[in-house]
Amino acid sequence: MGLRPASRRPQLQSLDVVLTDTNPLAPSSDGPRAPARRNRVLTPVEGVVVAAVVVAGVVLRTWTRSHLWLDEALSVDIARLPLGDIAGALRHDGHPPLYYFLLHGWMVAFGQSDLAVRSLSAACAVTALPLGYLAGRRAGGPRAGWAFVVLLAVSPYAVRYATETRMYALVVLLVLAGYLLVANALERPAVGRLVGIALVTGALLLTHYWSLWLLVATVAVLVWRARSPFARPATVRVLVAIGVGVLLFLPWLPWMLDQRAHTGTPWAGTVRPTTMVVETLHDFGGGDFAEAVLLGWTLVALCLLGLLASRLDGWRLTLDLRTRPQVRREATVVVLTLAVAAVAGYVTRTTYATRYASVVFPLVLLVAAVGLTRLDVGMVRIVAVAVIVVLGLVGGVHNAVTDRTQAGQIAGAIEAGVRPHDLVVICPDQLGPSVHRLLPTSVTQFTYPNFASPDRVDWRDYAARNAAADPVAFADGVVQRARSSGAPSVWLVSSGSYKTLEGQCEGVAAELAKYAPVSSVVAEDGDTYFEHAGLLRFAFGT
Repeated sequence: MGLRPASRRPQLQSLDVVLTDTNPLAPSSDGPRAPARRNRVLTPVEGVVVAAVVVAGVVLRTWTRSHLWLDEALSVDIARLPLGDIAGALRHDGHPPLYYFLLHGWMVAFGQSDLAVRSLSAACAVTALPLGYLAGRRAGGPRAGWAFVVLLAVSPYAVRYATETRMYALVVLLVLAGYLLVANALERPAVGRLVGIALVTGALLLTHYWSLWLLVATVAVLVWRARSPFARPATVRVLVAIGVGVLLFLPWLPWMLDQRAHTGTPWAGTVRPTTMVVETLHDFGGGDFAEAVLLGWTLVALCLLGLLASRLDGWRLTLDLRTRPQVRREATVVVLTLAVAAVAGYVTRTTYATRYASVVFPLVLLVAAVGLTRLDVGMVRIVAVAVIVVLGLVGGVHNAVTDRTQAGQIAGAIEAGVRPHDLVVICPDQLGPSVHRLLPTSVTQFTYPNFASPDRVDWRDYAARNAAADPVAFADGVVQRARSSGAPSVWLVSSGSYKTLEGQCEGVAAELAKYAPVSSVVAEDGDTYFEHAGLLRFAFGT
């Protein structure tokens, strides 16, 4: 089943990564009477619509009004170090080094403004669009390719990480490149393709540790595929190439083990698998607002169509609960990756953030794109695409106009009232990088609990250090510094919402209030900002 009538051998297409051993473009893969037009090129009107959607997607990938929040500002502060110091700094952070090295070179070339440091992610995200077309075309023909482009272009999740100084847009790009390399190598394992697989494998592992779970899932599917004598030679070559790529990661392994022992994710607790799935779907749609939730569940519906449905005729679909072979293995990799990650999270007591799902996000869109082609008839197709584009653009515009951090408001208030010798105290240290980036270097700043510089956060043994901290002793130290320097005011940037620091920043504020009159300058606004804090001013002098 699934072979072209004139073919003498199976056509091994599409991530027989994930791939099926049948030809996904064959007429019989979608039912004996599936219309041939489903894989035609776009009509002129469709071409204009797709072009407009892509332009909108590119614009949204380069436009956000938000200041850099903690993770972004911290990435910049680490990447600006000399190349030889970055690995050592990452011992206190918890990530692999490749993105930071790339960002270092990018900043040397383009500077350190918000636009400059975010443009690396934007470049990765825009480059992913043509690769998305190629991936979709391999899985389901040209129309699936264009469907993938539309889904990716308007995806609020993709737009978010295209406008963030983090590694997740790079992860998406590498996964798409790996998909295409593996798909091609399983069809014809040329040396260049195998070398590419090794390089992408190593690059993924050196970009984000969740790539480990993706590779475990991919290897499991490939090993299962290798049971077929016909498929075995090419599959074994691909597995060897992945193994070589893993060797590229081995020099970093001691750093990873050290990070695992001392950093982890102290900022949140473990997450149940069901919570992981629901939160991921919401973020794939753009967040927790209504349009985002609808888009996330629309992607689920499209994935189910891609996995279960086939065309019977123009208006009728049939469902096969055994799943259709066209994207069966892609979907299997997604499910296995999340399952392995969930188990690993519980075993290692680490948390989950939806940005980690960037390792499976391209494969989810691939299955959804194939599902969208199942609706390739009349008004059904038009309505489906219109709903996806509208919901996606709502999420994309929301990302563009929403400030992720209250740091800009706080820094502006400090600059408006700061006087020589004033002190700025930031509690906890996680608020430091975003606020510090926006304040003049002439302003004296330090963080709770260790009077450290606010440009970095030391995640090493973080929970234990916070448990041993003494808010009263810290406040006394602030008072001594204020009096010795003749500081007219002490500005306290604080929030009580941080795990492992419960009640401590409030304790610092209460203790400082014993020594100086206090006024609220900026109220903490958790409803508006993802990263939020308040600003208090303690008047120590005139």
